Formats: sequence, structure tokens, C-alpha cells
Amino acid sequence: MVQYVTKLLGVILDFNSLGPDDLQCEELTSLAHIDWQIYPHTRDDQVLDRIQHATIIMTNKVVLDERLIEQAQNLKYIGVLATGMNNIDRGACERRGIVVQNIQAYGVASVAQHTLMLMLMLATSVSRYQDSVNNAQWSSAPQFCLLDYPVIELNSKHLVILGYGELGQAVAKLADAFGMRVSVAKRVGDNQDSYYELNGSRYARQSLDDLLPDADFVSLHCVSTPDNQQLINRDRLNLMASNGFLINTARGALVDEGALLESLQCGNIAGAGLDVLSSEPPPSDHPLLTAKLPNLIVTPHTAWSATEARQRLLDTAVSHLQNFLLSVGCSR
Repeated sequence: MVQYVTKLLGVILDFNSLGPDDLQCEELTSLAHIDWQIYPHTRDDQVLDRIQHATIIMTNKVVLDERLIEQAQNLKYIGVLATGMNNIDRGACERRGIVVQNIQAYGVASVAQHTLMLMLMLATSVSRYQDSVNNAQWSSAPQFCLLDYPVIELNSKHLVILGYGELGQAVAKLADAFGMRVSVAKRVGDNQDSYYELNGSRYARQSLDDLLPDADFVSLHCVSTPDNQQLINRDRLNLMASNGFLINTARGALVDEGALLESLQCGNIAGAGLDVLSSEPPPSDHPLLTAKLPNLIVTPHTAWSATEARQRLLDTAVSHLQNFLLSVGCSR
């Protein structure tokens, strides 16, 4: 084993993406073998200068491609402060023997509750009623309540989930607690018999296209791959009932945003709740933002961001790094 006498250079490229001000960071910053250079943000033209002497890099969304990795000659470890690793050229890392470690399942509870929040907001027209209160419409009403916008119960409504990993399963359990009827779609393109479990019972999956016409809510929880880009396209939106709602807390690339805008404007579906868009941060003139539709809720990729989830992410990242240091001969 290698015994390090001098400290290793560690670089965190986009620490502010974790919102560190309300996190306990001492376990990270006090690691005995690392001299940290911590940057709140890093532009593309700053990456090489900041990583070229680093042994350890931690990043959330900064892209580390083959060119950058090859020029970071001391690099031994990349800690991805997220689950997705599409910003890292893992092939280049494998050829160099660089360890790449991501974080799994840190935000399950946070994303699941955000998903239900979007469903509840759409079901109760809460944004429109809040506007009515703020605009003094309630104060000038002839009766004790406002009944201007539709309110529905989640109880007995049909929720279709696409993606049944830990997130999809957590959403299914919450929906079941609200009395919803839950179905899990097959992976798109999968024609084999497949099943899912909920509350100890086993059910057959159906194709997404077969489930869409009867869905009151469709919630996406699958990863983004080259094969499922814009899987919620114009044809599938047209399969949905006019009282159906689309929820996306997964990845923006899963939805054809132009087709979704048309469907919302034409009333082909009842509404949508999105925590992700295809470009993040989105341009200020993004059509889904400028349309200002009453049946569309957009949150700024915050489903994962509960304080507990971000702390869990950071603690796990530190634990992974400690294990790496032990593996190369650095004691705690």
C-alpha cells in the first residue's frame, strides 16, 4: 500500500449545487489526508485549470470528458455528488484506473413527497385558489368559499408509474395510502411478461400505451437513456384522457416539451407538474415558462433538495471517499 506523507489535493467544482449553508460539512472538510480547494461554481473554461493537479475531484454536474481526464495526470478518484454519472467519461476513467463513485437512494423520500405534492396541487387547483386569495377575490365573494376551479380527490384515482426502482416504489406506497389505484408500466420496448409488487401482492405490468387512456395521473421515475428520449411524445399524450395529469420528477429529456405545451393549451390533458426541463437552468424564454398556463406547475429541480436528503448525500460521499483513502493506504 502507498503511504502518503503530503496531503492530496482535492477539488470540489460546484459545491453550491448542494446548498451547503445548512449542511454539516465538518466530516468532509476535516479529512486528514486532503487539502481541499472548494469552488461554488465552475465554468467550462475553468475546469482544466482547477483539476489538472488534483488527485480527488468531487462534482455534481460539471462535465469531465476524456480530454480533461487525460490532462489531470494525478487524478485517482472522482466522487459524483449525484446519482447520474452522464457528465463523466467513465470509459476514460476506466482506462486510467480512476475510481468513479456516485450516490444512490439519498433522495427517495424527498422526491416521493415532491411527486405527491405536485399531484395534490394539481388535484386541488391550489395555485389558482392562492392567486384568488392574493387578488382579493375571496374577500369580495358573495359566500363563505370560492368554488371557481375544480377540486378532485386522489382516492380511487388511477396512477400509472413508469420506472419502478426505489423512487417509483416509494411513490406507489404514498399513492396507495391515499387510496389510489396504482399500475406500473412495462419498460418501453419490453414485450416480455413482467411483474411488480405492492403491499406484498404481485401484479402484471402492462404496456404504457395500454395504460395511458385510463390514467388519471402518469408519473415518470425512470432514468434518461438514448432509447427513451421524448418517450412522452405527441402520440402518447394523445392517448391520455382529457382529465389526465402528467408528473415528471425524473429527467426533462423524457418529455417532448413542445407536444406537452400543445396538449396543455388545447385541453388534451388536464395538467402537468414538472420538476425538470430538458435544459437546466432553462432559458428565460422557454415556452413552458412563458406560456404561464394555469394547469402547469413547474418547480426548479428541487424535488431532491430536502435538507435531510442533501445531508444524506454529503455524508455518503464522505463515507465513499474515506473507504477509497483506506484502500490506498491512508488511515482515518
